[in-house]
Amino acid sequence: MNILDTLFTQPVTQRQSRGISVKSQREIEIMRQAASIVATVLKEISQIVQPGMKTADLDAYAEKRIREMGATPSFKGYHGFPGSICASINHEAVHGIPSSKRVIRPGDVLKVDTAACYQNFHGDSCITIAVAKVSPKAEKLIQVAEEALYKGIEQVKAGAYLMDIAGAVQDCVEAHGFSVLENYTGHGIGRNMHEEPSVFNFRTREMPNVKLRAGMTLTIEPIVTAGSKQTRTLSDRWTVVTLDKSLAAQFEHTLLVTDNGYEILTDRTKV
Repeated sequence: MNILDTLFTQPVTQRQSRGISVKSQREIEIMRQAASIVATVLKEISQIVQPGMKTADLDAYAEKRIREMGATPSFKGYHGFPGSICASINHEAVHGIPSSKRVIRPGDVLKVDTAACYQNFHGDSCITIAVAKVSPKAEKLIQVAEEALYKGIEQVKAGAYLMDIAGAVQDCVEAHGFSVLENYTGHGIGRNMHEEPSVFNFRTREMPNVKLRAGMTLTIEPIVTAGSKQTRTLSDRWTVVTLDKSLAAQFEHTLLVTDNGYEILTDRTKV
């Protein structure tokens, strides 16, 4: 098992020993706050990003804001990760390390993923930002990745199954001629940033098809590419890039499963 088996976006082969937790009302209230902090930070980052900034600038901003709101950055120091955000540009699909040497340029497809820990509970979310004017293909890719996330979310309710989510995401992505990465999945979330179950984005018989229950909290986070679904990890042991250097986009929300559907805990429209 390499270091990627313990990262932010859960590998599809990961088998965890912890059981699936159903949160109490008190725990849900705390998670709402943790998720609201994440939503606030990502909304603000989406408003301040501009060409010429460095990804380290966004990282410093995120850490400052998370701490100002009474939380701590979940990513910073997690298995040695140096940042409070993952900042992945263009063909970098996930887990990009923020850097003072990485300049954001017009036309970039920028993924910003962050998480916050508030009173020992985590919230986690990711957005993709079109920097200035991007190409029509990049614009379409971003649109489809976000649409796929919400298609998956629409399947969430007590009594539904993980395969319902996976099939909805996969069908949306492939209908537009794109690919969804199969090496990384969403995950349960709560006291631990990664909990059971793995929330996959494609149909598979290799993972348990868990039945959802009210009170479960989880993330859905499809990573969509304009080309191949094959990836490799750079020498920094964190940054995952598409093998064919095709563009990638990612969106993620933390969700609460309810009897009648879902609550998007990291909803940026509510902050």
